[in-house]
Amino acid sequence: MKTAILTDSNSGIFPEEGERLGIFVLPMPVILDGKEYFEGVNLTPNEFYQHIAEGADVSTSQPSPGDVISMFDRIFSEGYDELVYIPMSSGLSSSYQTAQMLSEEYEERAQIVDNHRISVTLHDSVLYAKSLADQGIRAKEIRVALEATAMDSMIYLGVNTLKYLKKNGRCTPTVATLGDVLNIKPLLICQGGRFDRCCLPRSTSACQKALLERASNMADTLRTSSGKLNIGAASSFVCSDAEKDWEQQVRKAFPWENVHYEPLSFSIACHTGPNAFGVGISRQT
Repeated sequence: MKTAILTDSNSGIFPEEGERLGIFVLPMPVILDGKEYFEGVNLTPNEFYQHIAEGADVSTSQPSPGDVISMFDRIFSEGYDELVYIPMSSGLSSSYQTAQMLSEEYEERAQIVDNHRISVTLHDSVLYAKSLADQGIRAKEIRVALEATAMDSMIYLGVNTLKYLKKNGRCTPTVATLGDVLNIKPLLICQGGRFDRCCLPRSTSACQKALLERASNMADTLRTSSGKLNIGAASSFVCSDAEKDWEQQVRKAFPWENVHYEPLSFSIACHTGPNAFGVGISRQT
């Protein structure tokens, strides 16, 4: 039985990397000043972050039903018997619900996973799913395994400005203005369905310190008996030096863990704006 693994580019895996890993990837659409692009195909993360920093009108969307069906059909035409599709969290997008509806035509051959993850933690789930498929595990069993461990993760995200949260209706204009005056850099957390406020540090360095402290505490909670965790660093820094500095800070905070870096997904960055930074933690399965 040959099982394909499919995800979307919110995982930080773009089509080119997916081809190398043997993973199928649906690129997420993004609209910049009225023109449609596709994440990781004709728009790189750095280009996207730069457009946001320059004030472009930006929005993201889920893959169209037609694109989802075309991908399913392509996978089966390439000789796969089953597929496991792992989109971003159902609490952050309707991608899961749409794919679940479309999968009915394929019966149990297409298994849709409500993994409750995004960005670096979704990335970890996709690689885990691929390892299971390579072992000959059936699609339905892979879905059950991923959904059973979905909450064994946490994302912490530092936001450089409240401007974009205000633009997307996630805070009031008054709060956004006051936050910028006071140099507030909100720290958000996400475990599953949505991003919630954690605390309100008053500088970037204070936010990064608070983020790493809380992430370290969560790592102690999530750590398995074998002590193995996946740590993902992510950011939407426009400056490459800032990007490298953040990655180094995360590696220094978790010297004994498997740390990888991914650009912050467009679906998150359009709400946080440029120069956001984050850490995702998940149990290594």
